[in-house]
Amino acid sequence: MDLPSRERKQLDEVVIRLAGDSGDGMQKAGEQFTLTTALAGNDLATFPDFPAEIRAPAGTTFGVSGFQIHFADHDVLTPGDRPDVLVAMNPAALKVNLGDLEPGALVIVNTGAFTPANLRKAGYASNPLEDGTLDPYRVIEIDISKQTLAAVEPFELGSRDALRCKNFWALGLLYWMFDRDPEPTLAWLDEKFASKPVIRDANKAALKAGHAYGETVELPSGVEPYRVPRAKLAPGLYRNVTGNEATAWGLVAGARLAGLEMVLGSYPITPASNVLHYLARLRHFGVTTFQTEDEIAAICAAIGASFAGKLGVTTTSGPGVALKTEAIGLAIAAELPVVIVDIQRAGPSTGMPTKTEQSDLLQAMYGRNGDAPVPVVAAATPGDCFTMAIEATRLALRAMVPTFLLTDGYIANGAAPWKIPDFDSLPRFPVHFHEEREGFHPFLRDPETLARVWAKPGTPGLEHRIGGLEKDYDSGNISYDPDNHHRMTKVRAEKVARLADVIPEQEVSSGEDHGELAVVGWGGTYGAIEAAVRKCRERGMSVSHIHIRYLHPFPKNLGELLSRFDRILVPELNNGQLVKILRSEFLVPAEGLNKIAGQPFKVSELESAITSRLQKGA
Repeated sequence: MDLPSRERKQLDEVVIRLAGDSGDGMQKAGEQFTLTTALAGNDLATFPDFPAEIRAPAGTTFGVSGFQIHFADHDVLTPGDRPDVLVAMNPAALKVNLGDLEPGALVIVNTGAFTPANLRKAGYASNPLEDGTLDPYRVIEIDISKQTLAAVEPFELGSRDALRCKNFWALGLLYWMFDRDPEPTLAWLDEKFASKPVIRDANKAALKAGHAYGETVELPSGVEPYRVPRAKLAPGLYRNVTGNEATAWGLVAGARLAGLEMVLGSYPITPASNVLHYLARLRHFGVTTFQTEDEIAAICAAIGASFAGKLGVTTTSGPGVALKTEAIGLAIAAELPVVIVDIQRAGPSTGMPTKTEQSDLLQAMYGRNGDAPVPVVAAATPGDCFTMAIEATRLALRAMVPTFLLTDGYIANGAAPWKIPDFDSLPRFPVHFHEEREGFHPFLRDPETLARVWAKPGTPGLEHRIGGLEKDYDSGNISYDPDNHHRMTKVRAEKVARLADVIPEQEVSSGEDHGELAVVGWGGTYGAIEAAVRKCRERGMSVSHIHIRYLHPFPKNLGELLSRFDRILVPELNNGQLVKILRSEFLVPAEGLNKIAGQPFKVSELESAITSRLQKGA
């Protein structure tokens, strides 16, 4: 039986981090805690942190996997700077994460993994449970391994399989400690392991045992069970969503709003692979997915689909964009609408595949031979991936041009509650294929948008060819005339520039539309910047937040808006890319704040940066 509510300490927010070896199931435990927390009515944000090595040796710091969740009774913008609670399943997990804790944080340690061999692998000269390392923290020492083996003993699993249940034992303890309902996870286990009843029942037994342990154990002094009340969210139907899920649904929604079927050509690459997986399950919405042998084949398949009258889409990350570059140029020259989803990760080259970064902006904007402009949009949050996937589709079809949607590993894998929109209320942008035979050639243009006509190949009387060689403006035939090339280059640029007429004007996310300092961000930095600016404004500082989602073309009023601020600070997870563009485009005094660590900004880092800039200007 759970404790009565009066015996639980009420908190307005908590940050929990689960950490263990890559085989310890921390991501799965984190996902289940997230599900139960969303169902409990809290607002939340998560940050899964995967090891970059595919198979790092077990027990080493290189193989530590983490999952952080921040949940509260109010609006949550980030997964939290520092954990209030750390669950460390082995010495390596403790060593990697201990430095992020404030004194007084709660540390739950699996003592069963603190063997001499594991201590050596983690680089400990002595046992941190015995040498005073944990004195600044509140500590619960539990032999989770032993407790798990006892809980699943009736199922006669081997030791290795039995220990795989320890993530659910730890999860059960957390469910009790933070007043989460275990029933959704028990139901999930029923469905997930329906064909493996022994594994199902063992994990359920481990979960219940961890919960029972919390009910019966005498907690150390200063440690007590907690309750976080429900958040006051706007009425509506919500679900928990990752950025990759929202991107997949947004692409499908965009295709349906245009009245098109969709073809995805994709080669698996971290962290974009899940978009392919999600879309493969949506065939009933007119989606065809094609897993190709390489990145070049993936985008060429998407280009072929667009030529045939479908919405061509390709998903990738930075290294894949590099390989697709020549084909992107082909789509620009052929003037075909292809949506290119780039879910950014740390680079260059292979870089750190599982770590986040924002370093593909210049590649998306300029990374092609010739003058080859394309629209570029960026999502700000996991849920915003849905909206911006629709927008990327709309712009690509309006201008008949390949269009980039930039997200990043942080929001792609992170999750947050998302209010499901009413599809019928979304504005449609239906495609009208060209059918008039008289005077037809494939590069006839709409006088308003400058987009060329789109004729389905094989339509009687509209047979045509397109390709990568320069076209004559007046006939669509191949042309090497220098004046014509100049004209075509200008037209291709102008049709992208005209998209500024149909994108929203730039708004201020927080604060006034003028003042001493504007913090200008893009992409997944939204939550950290917004939280930092709100905190600084509460302290009376003249600071505002401007978050740019349309990066090319920029909103028409952006330059004028920026000119109203004395100083501009541009935080980016790169070595300074948007700041270069803003300075060159608008000649504004923009200053970069760069973090290139494979990790998102902490709110405290941005608060400090804002404070120091305003103090210098005082």
